[in-house]
Amino acid sequence: MKYFIISDIHGSEGALKIALEAFRESKSDYLIILGDILYHGPRNPLPESHNPKGVVELLNPLADKIIACRGNCDAEVDQMLLSFPVLSDYALIADNGTRLFCTHGHIYNPENLPHLSGTDLFLFGHTHIQELYKAEGKPAICNPGSISLPKANSAAGYAIYENRSITTYNLAGKIIARLTV
Repeated sequence: MKYFIISDIHGSEGALKIALEAFRESKSDYLIILGDILYHGPRNPLPESHNPKGVVELLNPLADKIIACRGNCDAEVDQMLLSFPVLSDYALIADNGTRLFCTHGHIYNPENLPHLSGTDLFLFGHTHIQELYKAEGKPAICNPGSISLPKANSAAGYAIYENRSITTYNLAGKIIARLTV
């Protein structure tokens, strides 16, 4: 399976359109969304092309291809609009002997990891900073960054996982980093 991973949309219809075009071009099987889908949150500015209703209209037709988890800015009212589950704190995917633990990052994060092995992948968002690394005997860690509100000089971006390989990209499609899990 091939997974296209995004986080922290924060209601930006324009950023999501760019990411979904890359999703289609990548021919990924599933779209993983690591939370903070519709609302920008009280600590963030309004992202460019903020239109939560437009985000809903772009995502709902893809509901059968979406695996999502709840971010700290997601609420029950969001679930009323979205056609795929968004209120779980994490999603766990088993893919050819590798577990992909998908979460937003406000509960589980690199400082508070769930029990995972060195052949697993921990995916999180929340910080809006793209990261990809692996320590000896630990799971690989990936934050795809925010597609709409990147922070700390991080590029807006996404990640793609396939066959024990994870690659991060900027929103223009340039490879930033690659790692074998």
